[in-house]
Amino acid sequence: MAHLQVAPWIVVIPVKRTAIAKSRLAAAYPQHRPELARAFAVDTTAAALSSPLVRAVLVVTDDPVVAADVTEAGARVIPDLPGVGLNEALEHGAAVAAAEFPESGVAALSADLPALRPLELTTALAASVADRSFVIDLPGTGTTMLAAGPGVGLDPRFGVGSALAHQASGAVPLELTSIDSLRRDVDTAADLAHAVQLGVGPRTADVMSLVLGAATGTEGIAC
Repeated sequence: MAHLQVAPWIVVIPVKRTAIAKSRLAAAYPQHRPELARAFAVDTTAAALSSPLVRAVLVVTDDPVVAADVTEAGARVIPDLPGVGLNEALEHGAAVAAAEFPESGVAALSADLPALRPLELTTALAASVADRSFVIDLPGTGTTMLAAGPGVGLDPRFGVGSALAHQASGAVPLELTSIDSLRRDVDTAADLAHAVQLGVGPRTADVMSLVLGAATGTEGIAC
């Protein structure tokens, strides 16, 4: 890939409608859960766009607010035409990427990586030299990134137990250290607390400030 004169990767990020996204955060953040889900997606998108190995970011979503926010950040929005699930959305986005950027690899990225560092994403993309590679999440059972080289089908297997599913499909797990921000997806309040310790992006930090203000009574609403 070193001979390419453009960044060699197209990143595809699927974003569920935030009215129903991140349901496991509802107990801890009943009012701010939709805002957090949107913030995660925007911060993830912005971090991906900042990687020098990323040529473009395609966000697959039917959420109009997310669409406006990620467009402002510099991403392109692809309507979730299948509208039937995460893997189908990724297949749709990957097909668009392959048609428009056939010389580039396609990397599927989780939308809930609010602490993502561009350098850590760049490290993982640079290490993705197999036909298909993936990054295992911090709990060790899920997947936060799946990368397929130019002309190789993405074949996403996201969902419960996706790390084993991706490995069984022939994808190679990336054995990298110091990429915790890429491995820290957020499903629970404990996950979010850890992401905050790592250092979240500006949109998530803004929402967390609202949450803190609500908790201390300075905002006049309850979180």
